[in-house]
Amino acid sequence: MGAELEDEGRRMAALLAARQALRAGVDRSRALTHALAREGARLEEIQARLPAMEASVRPIRAPREALATAGPNIDRAVGPAAAVLKVFDAVHGLEPPLLARAAASEDLPGYLAVLARLEEARRFLADNLGLAAQWLSDIVEYVGNKKLADPGFVSGLADALAQLKSPSANLDGGLLDAALEILEAEFRRLLAEHSAPLAMKEPDGSAPASIAPPLIPAAVAHKLGLILDRLAANGRLDTCTAAYADARGDTVCASLRALGLDYLRETSEDAQALSPSVELWGRHLEFAVHHLLEAERKLCVSVFERRPEAASLCFAEIAARAGILDFLKFGRAVTDARKDPIKLLRLLDVFGCLNKLRPDFNRLFGGKACLEIQSRTRELVKRVVDGAVEIFEELLVQVELQRNLPPPADGGVPRLVSFVAKYCNQLLGEQYRTVLTQVITIHRSWRKETFNDKMLVEAVLNIVKTLETNFDTWSKAYEDVTLSHLFMMNAHWHFFKYLKGTKLGELLGDAWLREHEQYKDYYSAVFLRESWGTLAPLLSREGLILFSKGRATARDLVKQRLKSFNASFDEMFQKQSTWVISDRDLQQKTCHLVVQAIVPVYRSFMQNYGPLVEQDVSASKYVKYSAEDLDKKLNSLFLPKPGRPRRTGSFQISHSSDKITSAMTGLYRSASTLK
Repeated sequence: MGAELEDEGRRMAALLAARQALRAGVDRSRALTHALAREGARLEEIQARLPAMEASVRPIRAPREALATAGPNIDRAVGPAAAVLKVFDAVHGLEPPLLARAAASEDLPGYLAVLARLEEARRFLADNLGLAAQWLSDIVEYVGNKKLADPGFVSGLADALAQLKSPSANLDGGLLDAALEILEAEFRRLLAEHSAPLAMKEPDGSAPASIAPPLIPAAVAHKLGLILDRLAANGRLDTCTAAYADARGDTVCASLRALGLDYLRETSEDAQALSPSVELWGRHLEFAVHHLLEAERKLCVSVFERRPEAASLCFAEIAARAGILDFLKFGRAVTDARKDPIKLLRLLDVFGCLNKLRPDFNRLFGGKACLEIQSRTRELVKRVVDGAVEIFEELLVQVELQRNLPPPADGGVPRLVSFVAKYCNQLLGEQYRTVLTQVITIHRSWRKETFNDKMLVEAVLNIVKTLETNFDTWSKAYEDVTLSHLFMMNAHWHFFKYLKGTKLGELLGDAWLREHEQYKDYYSAVFLRESWGTLAPLLSREGLILFSKGRATARDLVKQRLKSFNASFDEMFQKQSTWVISDRDLQQKTCHLVVQAIVPVYRSFMQNYGPLVEQDVSASKYVKYSAEDLDKKLNSLFLPKPGRPRRTGSFQISHSSDKITSAMTGLYRSASTLK
């Protein structure tokens, strides 16, 4: 029994020990559970870090030869990449000075120097970034292939490097574009501040007008050129030329608008109506070319110094905006006017101006950019030359045609005579002679013919001599012979007086002029003898010796002779009161001769025999005038009547259609309208 009890005790002790062990295990398990619960978050963190730790230790497991090859390659790729990164850092350092708005205006050379550094950095990046990225890509590809790094990391790095290798990669984050916009704004600002309209100054006569100085100071032009170089180097030349043409074109337009150029749009068939505008046109065109466009051309060359083609294009745009084509269009309007002698003078004015400016036109508008201006100018010159020569060659024929027209009814000088005399003198004067010779020479050269100044003089003198031959024909058209003598006296005196001392008179010669003076004297004497000279014999003293046959008989003779004298005087005065002596000096001289032929005889007659009649109750029937009355009436003769048109000599030019258009409409305009 004891042994059983001892065994049972050992079993009980074992059970108690087992129970105690189990309880201790449960307690430890519970403690471990509580500990695991407390350390769960930390374990999750460790679990998350395990892949990275695995990737970091993977190279340790990589083959030794793969690791040995990767090291030098990585070193070679990292060197250029580090240099590129330094340049990127330098680019970011340029942002403050380049983005400061006032930097370009305050210190343009400094700003351009900073911009040059940015451009140099961009060139370095453009040249090296792709190569460095390619080297890095090769290393990343090697690392990926050899599984020396995490595949996800390698993939992301490869994508980033692919973007760097793209040609469109933004190397500076838009910094260059922003800096160029600031330069464009400075370019416009400089133009705006130094683009003021230029006023036209009339020469005072003591000195010729000088060429205008450059409109923009040289220092500013230099700045514009510097800005232009940088903008053009970055593909913004077109923007610059447009801005420049806008600013300078508006300035030139403002200068010309101040002149009042509305007349350039005038059109008229009457060349005389265009005469004031043609004079303005010449002065304004010369001002535009010499003072505006000449200065603009120099300025374009200065600003676009290293880009001559751009300078030519820009200047052509400015010239177009200045309205140079409008000037040429007005010249075309003059050529379209109705053909007449005044038009010839206006065409010569136009040609003279264009010829004077020809060297300037060739220099300013000679490039390809100004082809339209060249074409319009050549067309205008041809129309001017053709039109002028056509009218000039018609002049002689037209003068001959006037021969068949009736002379002035009042015996005065036909407008045609005074017009042609002054007109031909103008053609041979200093203003037109050389120009007309040149025009005809050019026209003849197109026909392979020659022409010179001597031929011009001969042609003009022929016109005058042809007009001279018209005198005889016109004088024979008068029914009253006395009036024909007055007409011839008028005409010959006009030639003598108004051609003497002129260029035309000098060419015709003193003998020719004296011949006309002698003709005037001859017809004056004949006129007086056959008209007023017939009155003095009516007051003859024959048979009036007082008391020779009785007082009553003498009184009757005096009455009879006074009656005859009064009737003849009244008839002649009435008839000649409508006649005209055009020249005031000749009129006074002729009236004086008439007075001397009549008044002294009448005064003497009345002093001697007047008392026989004055005492008679019917004296008023016979003594109508005193000597003073006759003097006054005779001195009022031959005065031009104001407002009375003189139709004779309607100068006409035949058009190619054979339709005759009156050029002077009866020559109502006086010769003084020629300018």
